[in-house]
Amino acid sequence: MRTLKGHNLFFVGLTLFSMFFGAGNLIFPPFLGAQAGTSTWLAMLGFAISAIGLPILGVVAVAKSGGLPVLAGRVGKRFAWVFTLLIYLSIGPGLAIPRTASTSFEMAVTPFWQEAPGWVLPVYSLIFFTVAMLVAFRPEKLTDRLGKLLGPVLLILILVIMVGCLVHSPGGYGAPNGNYTGNVLSQGFLDGYQTMDTIAALNFGIIIALNIQNRGVTESASVVRCTIQAGWIAGGVLLVVYSILAHIGAVSGGTFPGATNGAGVLTNLVAWLYGPMGSILLGLIFVIACLNTCIGLFSCCSEYFYQMVPKISYRLWVVIFAVISFFVSIAGLDAIIAISVPILNAIYPVAIVLIVLGLAHNLTGHFPLSYPWAIGFTGVVSVIYALGQAGIKLPLLTGWIQGLPLYQAGLCWLVPALAGCCIGMFFSCLKKVGPSPS
Repeated sequence: MRTLKGHNLFFVGLTLFSMFFGAGNLIFPPFLGAQAGTSTWLAMLGFAISAIGLPILGVVAVAKSGGLPVLAGRVGKRFAWVFTLLIYLSIGPGLAIPRTASTSFEMAVTPFWQEAPGWVLPVYSLIFFTVAMLVAFRPEKLTDRLGKLLGPVLLILILVIMVGCLVHSPGGYGAPNGNYTGNVLSQGFLDGYQTMDTIAALNFGIIIALNIQNRGVTESASVVRCTIQAGWIAGGVLLVVYSILAHIGAVSGGTFPGATNGAGVLTNLVAWLYGPMGSILLGLIFVIACLNTCIGLFSCCSEYFYQMVPKISYRLWVVIFAVISFFVSIAGLDAIIAISVPILNAIYPVAIVLIVLGLAHNLTGHFPLSYPWAIGFTGVVSVIYALGQAGIKLPLLTGWIQGLPLYQAGLCWLVPALAGCCIGMFFSCLKKVGPSPS
């Protein structure tokens, strides 16, 4: 088979959607709607850029480049090793995988067991990661299990809430509040970081390629083309689902103000729409969404480390990541989110600039020094900004960062990235010209 078409391609795209759509994807769009209120769709524009556009472009950039190590290797071998490791640890056992268990526990168990003893979370996490681990043992079968089964079930359950809102809406959009009283577009963009999908996109291509090959597509160019097409399908589904969740959050926030996160927003709404059955419905949605993402993350992380260290089998890597994630998840959702914010503020801008450079490689490839200079400037600024947001002030440097354009919008890395790219192009030209003959 030279390519995938029709329902085969759609189910691969739905598999990628299922891998993307996890804990943060459920939490942040409704909270955006609840806070943005009448400015919801402007905020959604910013959110869609960073939570849909950049992840899909990341899939495209990595597919065209031949993998994240190749793309990052254009900056330098040491950077490629360190950055790739940081990416996999962030979306793997360090942050994203443990968050899937902690979030689904908060939504599937806590509402029914308010005073749950301390042993309940570890037992739940053990069961959750065991199920995810067993499914992840066969990464080439994810389209059959996520794309054809769990993904469609998840979409149907979300549509049940949407239909309830349309038939029996609790009210209209409220006034903007919280972080959305100003800089609505940029705040939506920054909130898109929390889904972690852009950095996940740099890795999911490995598993999507395996599933495409499992369906008989063997030519590398065809695999790349099908991976990109699956990315656009996943992006379209994400846009629809995010819009639904943002609308749900907006009508819920206008009627039931006071929720401190997206989980609270959804809980208030489904309880009003469906009573006690609403909690069961919402719990199922969170468990399925988080399980899908956990399986995808187990698969891509284990596949990468198996390629790096083939002496340890793929399945053993899955077990190792499951054990580490189990212990991290016990810290609880609030602790994981608190740690993730500064880390994402430091990593995300670097990932964004790397994706843009990769997409523009027909141009930037003629100026190879544009990669290290742009990434270097971006990395320095984003790390200092992240430390400042975490309360760690560096003498002189923090003040310098605060004076950069777009600092208040959280995009102070943008101008340095452009400057670094231009400097890299300039030095690339000098290198090509070389010293004049004597």
